[in-house]
Amino acid sequence: MSAEIKEYLEKEAIILDVRTIEEWEEDHIESAKHIILNLIPAEIAEIKSWKKPIITVCRSGARSGQAAQFLNQNGIDAVNGGPWQNVAAVLE
Repeated sequence: MSAEIKEYLEKEAIILDVRTIEEWEEDHIESAKHIILNLIPAEIAEIKSWKKPIITVCRSGARSGQAAQFLNQNGIDAVNGGPWQNVAAVLE
């Protein structure tokens, strides 16, 4: 898992946190972008405009898995990073 995350980070992937605003405000990765999971379909054009691979993160990995699957179905190179702390640990 972390090898894939490292590989994506080397490709300058954007970390996309799909948790709720409350969860985001508690703590998050400084460089991450935040779009709540259920708003991702509405923001797909914005996400495509970043022109970078995406690492999705959430609290447990379930929501980020859904987000990564949706992004992949829409032609965006995305991988599920799982819990955001896992990706934060790789960044350190």
